[in-house]
This record gives sequence, structure tokens and C-alpha cells, in this order.
Amino acid sequence: MQRRDVLLGSAAGAASAFLPRLQTRAEAASLDTLRELAEAGPNSRDPHGAGVASPSLGTFTNIYDRLINFGHTEIAPGIFKYDYTKFTGELAESFEVLDDGKRLRFHLRQSATFHDGSPVTAADVKWSFDRGVSLPGSKYQLATGSLTDPAQFVVVDPATFEIHLPRGDRYTLPNLALTFASILNSKLIQSHATASDPWGADWLRDNEAGGGAYRITNWQAGQRVTYTRFDDWKSGPAPALRQISFEVVPTAESRVAALEKGDADIALQLPPQDIAHIAADPHVHVVSIPVTNTFRFIAFDTQTAPFTDARVRQAIAYALPFEDILQAAVYGHGTPLFGAKSAQPKNAAFPQPYPYNTEIARARSLLAAAGHGRGFSTTLSYNVADNDTAEPIAILVQQALAPLNINVQIEKISAADWATRLTAKTVPFFIESSSAWFNDPDYFFRIFFQGNWRWNFGSFNNPDLAKLLTAARWETDPAKYDALMEKAVGIVFQQLPILPLWQPTFEAGFKPGLTNFIYYIHGQVDYRPLRWA
Repeated sequence: MQRRDVLLGSAAGAASAFLPRLQTRAEAASLDTLRELAEAGPNSRDPHGAGVASPSLGTFTNIYDRLINFGHTEIAPGIFKYDYTKFTGELAESFEVLDDGKRLRFHLRQSATFHDGSPVTAADVKWSFDRGVSLPGSKYQLATGSLTDPAQFVVVDPATFEIHLPRGDRYTLPNLALTFASILNSKLIQSHATASDPWGADWLRDNEAGGGAYRITNWQAGQRVTYTRFDDWKSGPAPALRQISFEVVPTAESRVAALEKGDADIALQLPPQDIAHIAADPHVHVVSIPVTNTFRFIAFDTQTAPFTDARVRQAIAYALPFEDILQAAVYGHGTPLFGAKSAQPKNAAFPQPYPYNTEIARARSLLAAAGHGRGFSTTLSYNVADNDTAEPIAILVQQALAPLNINVQIEKISAADWATRLTAKTVPFFIESSSAWFNDPDYFFRIFFQGNWRWNFGSFNNPDLAKLLTAARWETDPAKYDALMEKAVGIVFQQLPILPLWQPTFEAGFKPGLTNFIYYIHGQVDYRPLRWA
């Protein structure tokens, strides 16, 4: 199936699963509520925390403010996509870029308060950034925008805050709109800090300290989160929705059934076969948005044998039935990132198709050259919350590698442990998908192929690549930039720390009448602009 720009359609069929019945949208319309169903739920309320699961990014978006937010572009009636080159004030009523980008000044909304009623001050903003650049769960991302040192964050007066930079950086403002830059109630967190935990990380993981448009009024781990509108929120137009129930429904069949019956308003993580199933139902709107900065991949820990040898990684790539994997896992819904005809990059874009096809003889030759002609045993892991897509991939990889005497054991890791295991680098061979907030190739590479952090999935460390990225980071000449990045793409083609499979689409089912949805790369829902038409 070809990727679509945006499709708002509907589809027929009924799932047999039964869900406990809540009010239908027609019954609940006067209550200004919303019920969202997803495959897995948030595991933390700490925007700087380690091991944070993707659904937590939706939590952070709604319960905390940032100084600024991304602008957005309408791509279909009532459907928007964020634009990381445009910004609007959030907690900051206004802001200025001074001294050729080396100084950013933010004027805070003096009426803003946290959920406990205490005023939001520049001291809270500074403390939040000090914390963000100090904790491992956030400091690496913030560093991509030259935000690294508490000394950069300056309180001018209670309502004015500045950031000082060594040089203007095109990624600073985009980073300030991410959830890593959430503004926290410093006094509340400090009251729960300890000598061994000065940033209050243990407490904040299970509690919230925000001033955003919504507050959490019920949290049942792994089951349900209730968000209730904070009526004193001043950082944007008052949200139309008073209460949201976010519920974990692990099976896609049950999420589809609830949507078709009118017992749910949003259903996320719908497998492609279900999207096709509901595409003609007049009671459901399907939203499908091409995602150019997300990719599905298989990763190798390049620091763990036998994956320390690039020839082993290449051998596995040449053994895989890529097209079968794409069809089995997502019914062909995606843009292939395999099968390039040349080993040389066609341009500086990333991701782009890698030069790997199914060539079993070549796979055997590479394994033999690497000293593994008799094969080896390994474990292929995936997040159990990703089961609908990852399981068919895992089975086909297991089957494809068996003729090479590579014995693959499949390991399903709980959603609660997945992020922690990836951060700790204890999974040598695994299936994952990820996204980059910004599309620039050098940003992609610095996120996914450098650094001692979770997002360097292959634990890759290549000095030649590092030199190219350092040069590209500040290059303003487009031709020189592209030349540097083409060389960088060539390195990851050959070294293969991760093996991209395809770029997906964001697809979700909505109840008709729900409007003002804004797509963000994390794929979670920003409740603040939503309203019923």
C-alpha cells in the first residue's frame, strides 16, 4: 500500500472482543470528556527520568509547560503537524534572540502558577534546566542544542530568564520545545529530595510537580491515567476538554471494538490490518500521517561479540527476507529502507534505503570470513508492548538465520523493563523503532550513532564519523554540508550498527467530530487543543 499524505476515512467490520462499557460519545458529549485507548501506558512522571517509556511523553506534554512550544501546520481539516522551525510562547509570554543567537531572553507569564498554587518564577525555570542538564535521562538530548552547563541559565529577575550560549545554535530553540525542557515546581521536588537523591528523581517518577494544562487525578500503573483540566492554567487558550481517561488496552482487537461501538474516542497503535479493517466505517475516522523522521530497525550492540565484527552484522543483513518482513509485520504499510542498488549513498538524506538485499551466499561468505562459519547462538529481543509488529519480524529473522547455523532465541521483554534494558545496554540484538525530533541528517547521526546513551542503539563509536559530524554541525554552506553527510551515510551503510527496515506512518482511529489534533513525533496526544466540533 502506498503511503498517503493524510487520509481521513473509515472502514467496516466488527471485532469480537468485549470491553467494559463506558458512556458512548453521544451520551458523554455534554461532559466534555475524552476516552483514549493505547497499547501501553506511561511509566514515569519525570521528564528527565531514565527508562522513560514513549507514552510518558504524552503525560509530560499535558501536565508540564515548556518556555515555548512548536508551531504547527494544518495538513487536513482539523489535523495538524508540528513544525520544528517555528515557535510560539508557552510559559514564556515572549522571548528574544540576542547577540547573534548567543543569548536568549524569556519573559515569563507573571500570572502562571503550579498546580499547588505557588507562582512559577525564573528560579523554578533555572532549577528545571539545571536538573535537565545534570540527569542522564535528559542531558544528552539537551546537549544537542548546546544546553550543557547550569552556568548557562541565568535568573535576571523573578519574571525574566536567560540562556547564554557559546555560539548561536540552530537546535537550541527546538530543544526548548521538547518535554526534556519541562518546567518543574522546584520547591515541591526539593521538599522530597534526599542527600543521595538531590534532584528528587525517586519521588518525581511516581508523582507530578507541574503547572501544565492538566493535572493527574488518578494513576493506576499499567492500567489507567485520569487527567483533569487545571482551570488556572495561563500558558495558552483554556482547553475545551475537562477530563481525559487514558486507558491501557493491550489487544488491538479490543481497541478497535471499543472505537467502533462508540466506547472510545481515540485508539492508538492500531496494526495495519485493523486500519484496513475500519477504513470504511462511517463511525470511525482514520488518521494516517507519513512519518519521515521515524524508522523501524534491527540493532546490534557493536560492543558485544559476535556483533563487534561488521562482517557478522552484514551477514545477517544479507540473510534477511526484507520484503516478507515488511508484509508480515505491517502489511506493506511503510516506505522500504532496504534494497538500494548502490553501496554509495544517493544523497545526504537520512534515513534512506540501505544497500542490502537477500543474498544467502554472500551472507555465508561474510560469516566464514569473520570466523563464524559454523554459526553461533544469540538472543533477539523485543518489547512485549510492540508484539503485534515485532513478533512477526522476530520469527522471520529466526527462520532466516537458521540455515546459517545462527541459533536465535526470541526474548520478549516487559514494557516496564524495556527502556531500562536499552539504557543499560543489556540487549545485544533487538528490534525497535525510534524517531528523531528534527529531520536534519547531522542531528539524526548525532542521536543514533554517537554517545553513551540509550538512543545510540548500536553502541557505535567511529572516529571518522565523529569528525564528519563535528564539521557538519556548524557548516552553513549547503553543498559542503551535503558532501560531509554523504560520507557519513556511507560509513553507516558499511558498518551497520543498526539495520533500518522501513519508515512507518502514524495511524490512529478517531471518533468523528474530534478536531484540532496535533501530530508530534512521539505519537502521543496533546489534549490541550482538542475539541468536539
